[in-house]
Amino acid sequence: MAQLYYDADCDLESLKKSTIAVIGYGSQGAAQAKNMQESGLNVIIGLKPTSSSVAVAKAEGFEVMSVAEAAKKADIIQILIPDQTQGELYKKEIAPNLSAGKALVFSHGFNIHYDEIKPPADVDVYMVAPKGPGYLVRRVFTEGGGVPCLIAIHQDATGKAKQRALAHASGVGGGRAGILETSFREETETDLFGEQAVLCGGISHLIQSGFETLIEAGYDPEIAYFECLHETKLIIDLIYEGGLEKMRYYVSDTAEYGDYVSGPRVIDGHVKQKMKEVLHDIQKDKGGKFAKDFLGDLQSGGKQFDRMRKIEENHPIEKVGKKLRGMMKWLNK
Repeated sequence: MAQLYYDADCDLESLKKSTIAVIGYGSQGAAQAKNMQESGLNVIIGLKPTSSSVAVAKAEGFEVMSVAEAAKKADIIQILIPDQTQGELYKKEIAPNLSAGKALVFSHGFNIHYDEIKPPADVDVYMVAPKGPGYLVRRVFTEGGGVPCLIAIHQDATGKAKQRALAHASGVGGGRAGILETSFREETETDLFGEQAVLCGGISHLIQSGFETLIEAGYDPEIAYFECLHETKLIIDLIYEGGLEKMRYYVSDTAEYGDYVSGPRVIDGHVKQKMKEVLHDIQKDKGGKFAKDFLGDLQSGGKQFDRMRKIEENHPIEKVGKKLRGMMKWLNK
């Protein structure tokens, strides 16, 4: 089993004389920046002058400057903007301001793994990837906890990249829950696969297919929504808290029996073969088709992305869901 690191294994003091520039101030950027600042680290924010986040970051107590200025001033530069925009911003604003001994940090390995960013050999390149969305990274930290973090070392120019990564992850809050070391390749490919085959693509299309099956059989759309979408939270919460075992313990015997006899009929060998094809398209050593398609579409205007978004936004389950969620006043909280 891989080793887990905790705060006691991390030298947070080693980063307190460094300036950390967080590039981007979206959900993840803001969360990590605030957590590090409250951990006693010196954090500045790099943003485009036209960004609407400039005023927000300033109001929340950060020194804000252009990306180029932040990269020049900082010892550690953490890029927390969307994958598809990192490469261009790096070339124009960050690369000219790198010097020997600095560190370049990512929370997802996409641009390093697929060679969209190629750092010089004299800087450290490492990853600190909290395993949770920004709002959760921040909320759990303010409650005294933390979400687990992954670290990875792509380039160790100073001989201290791992020490830096562990301290950085501790500052974000990962050392309170556990820090696990991986590689840029493993994090990138497993993260993309999990999103596409299970967490986003798998779940959303399983829900839609179940909803459509009931509607086509003549059942009420509102009932189909509750059974195929609304109740997923109840099941996911149980799985999150105690794995599949806890979920199966707490559901009815009827549901558990149905899990065993019908689950493999729906998610059968054919589905697993399709998952292998998805993984093949993600893997860099198999050609990296997904990354090429994704970047190619976004860099040429994102027409395919927009088309798919519109199709999904107009699915009948969304119309039914908006109506029913409007009745659930507690969701507004």
